[in-house]
Amino acid sequence: MILAKPWTAWMLAVFALASALSAAAPVRAAAGAIELRADAGELQLSPHVSYRHDTAGTDSLEDAWRRLRTGAFAPLPDGNPAFGFQDGAFWVHARVINRDPAEQRWLLVQTYPLSDRLDLHLRYADGRVVHQAGGDTLPFGERAIRYRHPNFMLDLPAGEPVDILLRVQSQSSMQVPLVLYTPAAFTEVSRDAQLAIGLYYGILLALFFYNLVLWLVLRDGSYFWYLFHISAFGLVLFCLNGLGFEYLWPDNIWLADKSVPLSISLALIGMHQFARVFLGLGERWPAGNRVSMLAIAAFAGFGVAAVLLPYRLITPAVSLAVLASILWITVVSVVALRKGYAPARLFLLSWAMFLGGTAVFTLVAFGVLPKTFLTEYGVQIGSALEMLFLSIALSYRYASLRNDNERIVSEANVQLERKVAQRTRALRSALDKLEEAHERLHDSSRRDGLTGLYNRSHFHDAFERMLIACNRERRPLSLLMVDLDHFKSINDEHGHLVGDEVLRTAARRIGQALRPHDALLARFGGEEFVIVLPGTDLHDAVAIAEEVRRAISAEACASPQGPSVRISGSVGVHTVVPGTVDDIDDALQVADQALYAAKAHGRDCVRTSISAA
Repeated sequence: MILAKPWTAWMLAVFALASALSAAAPVRAAAGAIELRADAGELQLSPHVSYRHDTAGTDSLEDAWRRLRTGAFAPLPDGNPAFGFQDGAFWVHARVINRDPAEQRWLLVQTYPLSDRLDLHLRYADGRVVHQAGGDTLPFGERAIRYRHPNFMLDLPAGEPVDILLRVQSQSSMQVPLVLYTPAAFTEVSRDAQLAIGLYYGILLALFFYNLVLWLVLRDGSYFWYLFHISAFGLVLFCLNGLGFEYLWPDNIWLADKSVPLSISLALIGMHQFARVFLGLGERWPAGNRVSMLAIAAFAGFGVAAVLLPYRLITPAVSLAVLASILWITVVSVVALRKGYAPARLFLLSWAMFLGGTAVFTLVAFGVLPKTFLTEYGVQIGSALEMLFLSIALSYRYASLRNDNERIVSEANVQLERKVAQRTRALRSALDKLEEAHERLHDSSRRDGLTGLYNRSHFHDAFERMLIACNRERRPLSLLMVDLDHFKSINDEHGHLVGDEVLRTAARRIGQALRPHDALLARFGGEEFVIVLPGTDLHDAVAIAEEVRRAISAEACASPQGPSVRISGSVGVHTVVPGTVDDIDDALQVADQALYAAKAHGRDCVRTSISAA
C-alpha cells in the first residue's frame, strides 16, 4: 500500500497534466506555432499552414477543430496554395505567436481576388473565437480595408498563441495564398502593387489612344480590332485583379460573379478577329479562316452561357478554351509566315509574349504551377509586351501595305502607260484603217462600178481644177472623147453581159495606152469615155488619140458569156488654148463635136475640133 500510493499518485499526476495540456493547447497536433518577430512586417503563411479538403463542403466549425486535433490536416503540397478548380471547401490552419508588442494589429490578405466565400475563425488562448467573413459574394464595402484582395484585420496580443482557421469555398479556381502584414508594411506593398498596375494600364491606355488616332485616320480594320482586343483584355485583367469589383461594380455581386467569364469571352473574340484581319486569313488560308470564325461564334456562345450557367461550370470551360485558342492562333500565325507574309513574324513574336503569360496564369488557375510573382503577374507582363509588339507589328504591316500599294500603283501606272500606248497604237491603226476605208469609200463613190474608171461626177470636178490650172499656168490642155462603135448592135446581138465585158475590155485597153501619159480617164456614160491630157498640145493629143484607137481595136474581145467580138472606137480631140475657155461644158461640147465628126467619117478614126469645124 505504501509503495502503491506514490505510483498511483504519479499516474494520476501524469493523466491530469495530459488533460490540462489538451485543454490548454487543443491544436498541438497541428504544425508548430509561427512566430511573428519584431523586425518582420510581412510573413508568407503558405509554407507554414496545413490544410484539409472538405470535398462535400459539409463540415462545421466544430468538425474542423476536431479534425485538426486528430491530425487530418496536412501541409500544402510543396507549399503550393493553388489547387485548381475543386468542389467542396478547403480549410486552412496556422498558429501564430506575435513577438512584437508594438504591433498587435495585423492584416491577413488572401492574394487572390476571386474567391466566393471566406470564413475566418480566430481562437485565442482564453478560448474566445472571433469570426469574420469575406469574398466577392459580399459587398466590397464590408472588407476591412478597401483593397482588391480579400483581407481581414487581426488582433494578435503579444506573446499569446492564436489559431487561424480559414474556410474557403469558391466556384473559381481554388487558391489560398495567405500573407500577414503589419499596417505599415501593407501600405508600402499595396502602394508598389498599385503603381505597377497603374503603369500597366497606363501603357494600355497610351497604346489605345495612339492606335485610336491611327484607326480614325487610316480607317484600317486591323486597328479597330486591335483596340477591341486591348479593351477586352484590359477588362479581363481588371476583373482578374479584383479591380472591377473595387472600382466598377462594388455593390453588384451578380456582376462580380459573371464578369470574369464574360470578359474572357469578349477578349477571345477580339483575339481571333484581330488575328483573322491582321494575318489576312480569308485570302491566305480560307480553311483556317473558317475555323477562326467558328471559334468566334463559340466564344460568343460562351458569353451568353456565362450569364445563364453557374460560374463553376462556365469558367473552367472558358479557361480551357483559352489554351486551345492560344495554340490555334499560334498555328495560323505560323501558316501565314510560311506563306510569305512578313508581318506575321512580328505578330508571332508578340503573340509568344502573351502566350507565355496567359499559359502560366491558366496553369496556375488549374493548380499545375505554383503561385509566385512571375506566375501571378505573368499575364500583365506578357500582355504589356504583346501590346507593344503588336503596335509595332501594325505599324510594320501598314508600312508593308503602303509599300505594296506604292509598288502596285507604280506597276499599274506602268501597265496603264503600256496599255495607253497600245491603245494609242491600236487607235492610230484604226484611224489609219478608217481613213483608208474612208478613202476607199470616197474613191469608190468616184468610180464607175462596171469598169473601175472614174465616173462623170468626179471627172467634172477634176477637169474643172485642171482647166483652172492650165489657164493660170498658161499651158495647153487637150480633151479626148472616145465612143465605142456599134455598141448598141453588140448589146442587141450578143446580150448585155457581153456588152459589159466589151466595156471592161475597152476601159482596160484605153488605160494601158494612157499609162505613159499623165492623163485623167473616166467613163462619161454608156459606151463613152473621156480623157484629159494636161500640158498637151493638139499635135501630141492626136498622136495619143491614135494610140488609144489602135489599142481598142487591136484584137477581138473574148467573152465567157458569148463569142469573141470585134470592137473599135471613134475619138474626138479638142485642145484648149490657155485663156480662151473658162467653162468646162464649152470644152466638152467642142470635143463632143469632134467625136461626132469622127463617127460621121466612118468611125474607127480620130478627128479634131479644128477638122470638125
